[in-house]
Amino acid sequence: MRLDKQRIVVTGAFGTLGAAMVRAALDAGAQVAAIDRAPVPANLGAAHGFGGVDLSGTTEAKRAIDAAAEALGGIDALVNIAGTFRWETLADGDPDTWDLLYRVNLRTAVAASKAALAHLPDGHGRIVNIGANSALKAGAGVGAYTASKAGVMRLTESLAEELKPRGITVNALLPSIIDTPPNRADMPDADFERWVKPEQLAGVIVFLLSGAASAITGALIPVTGRV
Repeated sequence: MRLDKQRIVVTGAFGTLGAAMVRAALDAGAQVAAIDRAPVPANLGAAHGFGGVDLSGTTEAKRAIDAAAEALGGIDALVNIAGTFRWETLADGDPDTWDLLYRVNLRTAVAASKAALAHLPDGHGRIVNIGANSALKAGAGVGAYTASKAGVMRLTESLAEELKPRGITVNALLPSIIDTPPNRADMPDADFERWVKPEQLAGVIVFLLSGAASAITGALIPVTGRV
């Protein structure tokens, strides 16, 4: 799939999945603006980097998205990857964790999407979010995480309906365990080959950003590898 001349904004772009998405978009011929809370890394390549951005704040999100649009000369697509994970039971955990995961996993997608609406073109604009397959049925210790990701799923469905008159598609991926260094450290005895690779997820996102996916909107797509 080619994304030649597309102008794509990626949030959470300096993490493992975000970096894979930036590389995949650049390889597909897109121009990329990479936004993250972390400082801009030295190995960002041809992407425009915007670090130190708290996307959970509407003012800061708008400032960053507007700056990305200026750098790219517009925005054709937004990929909301910014997120985090916590495992803790309700009995032993902190209720503030629920607020944290809401802000990082859901509110960042809300604020970035709202800011991007003024820039996305009618007829072929794209938004792709990252939900979680575990949000379909939560297990012990992941209540806060899956609640926030369920919110991402409902945001995706609602915004897809809202933007149908403009011809802008909104979809979400529902990954299982992503093969990242932190996940390997947390689960050293797991079979990593069964996990979803960041590059595989990025490939599905590239497809959703392409013209071949123009008829797909409001979809929640499981990408679960062999988990």
